[in-house]
Amino acid sequence: MFIEEKQLREFIKDSGLVTRADFLLAEKEADEKKQSVGGILVLRGKVNEDDLRKMQAYLLGIPFVDLKQQKIEFETLSLLPEPIARSHSIVAFKRSDKILEVAMLDTDDLAAIDFIRKKTNLKILPRLTDTASIRSAILQYQKSLKAEFGDLIKEETDVLKQIPEAGSDKLTSAADLKKLAEDVPVIRVVDTLLKHAVLQRASDIHIEAQEKELIVRYRIDGILHDAMILPKHVASSIVARIKVLASLKLDEKRLPQDGRFKIETSGDKVSLRVSILPTYFGEKVVMRLLREGASGFTLEVLGFHGEALERVHESLKLSTGMILTTGPTGSGKTTTLYTMIDILNTTDVNISTVEDPIEYQMPRVNQTQVKPEIGFTFSSGLRSLVRQDPDIIMVGEIRDNETASLAINASLTGHLVLSTLHTNSAAGAIPRLIDMKVEPFLIVSTVNVIIAQRLVRKLCDTKEKYFLNKAGIATLGKSVDMERVLKALKSGKIVPESAVWEKVAFYRPRPATDAPDGFLSRIGIHEVMKVTQSIRELIIKGGTSADIEAQAKKEGMLTMLEDGIFKCVQGHTTIEEVLRVVSE
Repeated sequence: MFIEEKQLREFIKDSGLVTRADFLLAEKEADEKKQSVGGILVLRGKVNEDDLRKMQAYLLGIPFVDLKQQKIEFETLSLLPEPIARSHSIVAFKRSDKILEVAMLDTDDLAAIDFIRKKTNLKILPRLTDTASIRSAILQYQKSLKAEFGDLIKEETDVLKQIPEAGSDKLTSAADLKKLAEDVPVIRVVDTLLKHAVLQRASDIHIEAQEKELIVRYRIDGILHDAMILPKHVASSIVARIKVLASLKLDEKRLPQDGRFKIETSGDKVSLRVSILPTYFGEKVVMRLLREGASGFTLEVLGFHGEALERVHESLKLSTGMILTTGPTGSGKTTTLYTMIDILNTTDVNISTVEDPIEYQMPRVNQTQVKPEIGFTFSSGLRSLVRQDPDIIMVGEIRDNETASLAINASLTGHLVLSTLHTNSAAGAIPRLIDMKVEPFLIVSTVNVIIAQRLVRKLCDTKEKYFLNKAGIATLGKSVDMERVLKALKSGKIVPESAVWEKVAFYRPRPATDAPDGFLSRIGIHEVMKVTQSIRELIIKGGTSADIEAQAKKEGMLTMLEDGIFKCVQGHTTIEEVLRVVSE
């Protein structure tokens, strides 16, 4: 079942889904890169994947099915094991007599179809669907598993009550703690917590000892949720098990410890960064989940668009200077850096990084992990890197004067340097560097672009449209320059030239099968400040961050708040979510 590229191009051209200009640009790029026009249009955001798959389904004569709101009988769903469904993006959704209908993203996956045929002895009818439908169906596997997990936790914690508590008179040595950590009920409970977190798409697991209980919380899409409450008695056993996995000292309870380990569950390879901190009622554990292979984003997917996107691409074409990303912890700075490194990662350049920690392994990139405990810091690592003949250097974070000076010096001596800073805005990076004793004349000679960002929760497809009244627009106008946002929306062809705010749609969340709160995943809101000649003059004159931001806005920069409202109109998120994140 193959679609000729010529046939697909003709259909897209006649469909009216894209303008002729956009189609011709995509066609030219597809010919240059020897790729499909459909793929290029999706990548550029001109056509969504659903529309492309519907066109493919029409051309192939295969029905297109939407499973996003469809409840599938578990008996039918389980005809196909979840690991196969996940790895091949294929689900069984309807059975009648000797026929089984399966929804898939790629109807050319004959191996998967053949596997199902042999396993079920049924006639297989393939149907095309979209990624959201596959995700929704796979979540139905997970919901049945969650019930099993709850039973397991109850069953095993009852068993754990029979074990003497770590730290009591009977369990004091590291050997005793190790024996406890290797007890089967403890292993099963910790494995369950980890697997549950992966299925819930959690970015962090918090295990917090309270006076009478142990609270487990997951951070999902930036928000902490209570996952389960366990008996206080199991706390030491679970912490001991995590210490074993992360190769930490079992009998050290007075000092903080950091470690990491890897797991593989449901086909996902996940690296976990572990931090253990002594608290009043016991040790608190926080584990950051880093999904391997999660790189491969594009700047567009991360939320960059319009002039901001062009500014980033222009800065990546330069062979020297600095690109800085700023924002608080957990705002996606490192993901943005990895995405830029992925763009720059070609065969003719040498890329070296110094990080803490290495969050994703990247092919053909020389990644170095700092180890402050043995004196190997960002500054000492950077000092060594410049002797490794790099073209591009990524420094995980500029934390002090020495690292800042070395990064500036590297960018002055023919290297492109990418790094992060902890500031609240793009303009705020300038006084932060000056505070680190970097001379203003060095800043203006090296810094090309500064990106500030936050992550907002992304609305599901079930979102509900609504319009603001004049009072609502006036209230929002106290925080945001609404005229600037409307001008940007018109410039980006998001709304018509004649649009007024009363006629511009916003969106609110509505519960979905795979997202009870109406949100799924996250997207970035950004401000991208190009260090232009006028901004350089302001820096030399000692201008404040407010002066610098005002000048950047005159030169077309959308602030994070303005970019957030822009994305609200696009239907990506809500006004409340933007205000929550930017005001944090």
